[in-house]
Amino acid sequence: MPVSAPFIDIHCHGSPGDADWLIRSLDMSEIAELPALLCAGNHRYASIGAHPWHIGLQDPEHDWLLQRSLCAGPRVLAVGESGLDKCIAAPLQRQTAVFRGQIELAEQLGKPLIVHCVRAHNELIAVKKSAKPTQAWIVHGFSGKPALAEQLLNHGCYLSFGKFLLKPEHPSRLALLHTPPERLFLETDAATQLSISEIYSEAAKILGLDIQTLQRRIVANFQRVFLHD
Repeated sequence: MPVSAPFIDIHCHGSPGDADWLIRSLDMSEIAELPALLCAGNHRYASIGAHPWHIGLQDPEHDWLLQRSLCAGPRVLAVGESGLDKCIAAPLQRQTAVFRGQIELAEQLGKPLIVHCVRAHNELIAVKKSAKPTQAWIVHGFSGKPALAEQLLNHGCYLSFGKFLLKPEHPSRLALLHTPPERLFLETDAATQLSISEIYSEAAKILGLDIQTLQRRIVANFQRVFLHD
């Protein structure tokens, strides 16, 4: 009997649920939780970032030095989440400056970047074209239409889908069909009441795949992008 592929949740907050492997996203304000997470098992990983929601709450210089030290650890697989959000009060210029610092850190460490983007995709693409990053960018919690998915994909981004796939008429279901299998991830994000297996099950139905085939595809992506295998 072949061994079943794991359920991988590449971006989550709070309780790990039923994921076999996961990347827990920690803002710099949450780093006290890192030791307990990393002691929870071999396939419990972290990403650490400066979320645009929390800009201005802590000392930037202290955060930068501490984040660099923590993100260099082998079980911290990515920088982020960080990005741009037009639905918050923080000025976009300030958000962009912080985001550029996170891009630079990801490049220095040779680790992918988990990207948060809300209603600022044109600005995000402009920053990506300007920065010319070599590390992978994963736009998490993608909830847009196929045209936006194709735009991000054409600029080299990966897309991670979550709870919106469970809404029958949501445009992200069509966007999933436009996403190449080698650019795809799945996540629970902050929806701690959901299990990652539910999202895999729905994604597999949309794609017309059995769940194990989908699992194997995402394992291959995870190993290539996060573990550099």
